[in-house]
Amino acid sequence: MGVFVFLPLVLPLTAWPVARLAEQHLHPRTATRLLAGVAAVLGVCSTLCLGLLMVVGTAQLPGNPLPDAWSDPEVREAVPYDEIAGRIAIPALLVVVVACGRALWRHRMVRRRADLALRALPRTTSVAVLPDDAPYAYALPGRLDRVVVSRGMLDGLRPAERRALFAHERAHLAGRHHRYLLVAQLAARANPFLRPLRTAVTYATERWADEDAAARVGSRRTVARAIGKSALISRGAPVATLAGFATAGPVPRRVAALLAPPPASRAWPSLFTAVGMAAWGAAVGTTVSALSSANSAVTLFLILRAATPL
Repeated sequence: MGVFVFLPLVLPLTAWPVARLAEQHLHPRTATRLLAGVAAVLGVCSTLCLGLLMVVGTAQLPGNPLPDAWSDPEVREAVPYDEIAGRIAIPALLVVVVACGRALWRHRMVRRRADLALRALPRTTSVAVLPDDAPYAYALPGRLDRVVVSRGMLDGLRPAERRALFAHERAHLAGRHHRYLLVAQLAARANPFLRPLRTAVTYATERWADEDAAARVGSRRTVARAIGKSALISRGAPVATLAGFATAGPVPRRVAALLAPPPASRAWPSLFTAVGMAAWGAAVGTTVSALSSANSAVTLFLILRAATPL
């Protein structure tokens, strides 16, 4: 197994260049899917790595429920770094499980609170207008996808800007962006090196919704104006909702992107560009991480199976 078991813990560093370049040069739809996929694979691989090391570390603890043969000196020699890394992996994996569990629990509780808040409103409409002076708007996925908006937000926008706002939130629902955001959040909790990918996915989903809204409304400038005005009247105050849906992202960059020509819809960049090299580098790093995890898992399984008495 050797050093390959540690590669998934550090290979997420290879995704850092593509995080910045993808959000700048790729179409937001492509960037979202690419970055969320990379984050998912790297997060699973690094967690599997900790799990393998934890098995090795647990076998060395007195009174553990594992077979005694797993602590045999020959087995310990076949699985290196068990003395230090194996024991460190135990609390590290516990932290990952608790962090991911808290994220899922928060996701569930926010959905439940939102459903309770909207229970009194008619369920026949896809828009829920709350009589609240605080300005906010967000998409709420569920059995009945809804756009939740406060009266304070609507009062601060013109009719065309309201249409752009609704188009933006509906684009979140149509693209199922909450799934990409949740995957990126869980991956970042599994490995801190994946936090730049979480930030990039958050921005890419907002840009994806911006572009879809601009196509539906027919005016990029109107969507840009609606985004800027919404951020000003809400003062950037976040609202607790599913998977960070209330996060507006870097508004000046989004407005500047909407005032520029629309991005190319090419699915994958050419290798002979900076973003192409970064994307292929991230793809290679992700593949190596997955192969290293698989190699380590199979090797450890064969070693412990051979050491386990019938």
